[in-house]
Amino acid sequence: MTVVRNATPAAASGPEHVTEPTAYDAILLASFGGPEGQDDVIPFLRNVTRGRGIPEERLEEVAHHYRAFGGVSPINAQNRELKAALEAELARRGVDLPVLWGNRNWAPYIKDAFVEANERGFTRLIAIGTSAYSSYSSCRQYREDYAAALADTGLEDVIQIDKVRQFFDHPGFVQPFIDGVRGALASIAAEGIPLEQTHVLFSTHSIPEADAAKSGPAFRGFGDGGSYVAQHRAVAEVVIAAAGDAPAWDLVFQSRSGPPSVPWLEPDVNDAIRDLAATGIRAVVIVPLGFVSDHMEVKWDLDTEAMETAQSLGVLAIRVPTPGVHPAYVSGLVDLVLERRDAVPVADRPALTELGPWYDVCRSGCCENARLGFKPAVAGLQP
Repeated sequence: MTVVRNATPAAASGPEHVTEPTAYDAILLASFGGPEGQDDVIPFLRNVTRGRGIPEERLEEVAHHYRAFGGVSPINAQNRELKAALEAELARRGVDLPVLWGNRNWAPYIKDAFVEANERGFTRLIAIGTSAYSSYSSCRQYREDYAAALADTGLEDVIQIDKVRQFFDHPGFVQPFIDGVRGALASIAAEGIPLEQTHVLFSTHSIPEADAAKSGPAFRGFGDGGSYVAQHRAVAEVVIAAAGDAPAWDLVFQSRSGPPSVPWLEPDVNDAIRDLAATGIRAVVIVPLGFVSDHMEVKWDLDTEAMETAQSLGVLAIRVPTPGVHPAYVSGLVDLVLERRDAVPVADRPALTELGPWYDVCRSGCCENARLGFKPAVAGLQP
């Protein structure tokens, strides 16, 4: 019985984890997208905020971040690099799967990737979204955009598309952060700052509290922060445990964009640094745990604003690298594709927390947007 739209036969009935192999034709690398010049900035931000009623003056405030980098977001160059790294790793393993690339908010768009797939005769795609966690903006919105792009291109009856599971606790995603924290703590120790005057801040994108509460399937009972907060906390615990003799840590948030009247996840990373400095903390390790590469949120909100906050308080701050094209991360993404291709049993799938391995097919009602409700989406049970 088919209950998952545009799914391959192995996923069409909606299993938590597939048990039948699937012969995919290509990989879709799907990302957020970003402007590549000053003239692109405002049109890009309009794409991102479409339907949310964001005033132009607010867009201009955010545009300042991009304009400080010449109007060019680093994300597209990073995705080109990741695409090339995936292709190299696939070739090294002898896996014949082309990699297509499409963005949600800027060229090349996801619908462009679907058109290319159709032109090249690819009808079964496996998608890798460049976001590791469960929430509306990091999972379901991608699935909605796949569905919308299929409808826009008239390819709903041609292309089948699955997605890899959310990979927050896959070793390939987590290992780069472990390496980074170890290196940062060693650098702080070399400065003569004791462990008790050091603090680790795991930072991720803030989202509305209402959306966080609805992240992940409701039956898991994660509480107010939903699976979004639970997943981040679980991964942070793994990273700290692997770092050895490590200081205290907190989960903090950044890049809030909503009106003050709407509660978003807190504390903000800058507020956390101020509070820690007031208690005598002399060094902080900032871990961009919610990001796969050096997006604008990392380059501006962490490397610019958070670093300025720390410097103004006399606090040494070291920002840990994102996974980027770390060999473990690239290899891990390929593993996730082959996991679906070969229907690897759940017991043999790597997961570093008790929350995983996460679902191949998203559960019913998963990651609802509290304001917009449910829209058509692929790779998951309805709604």
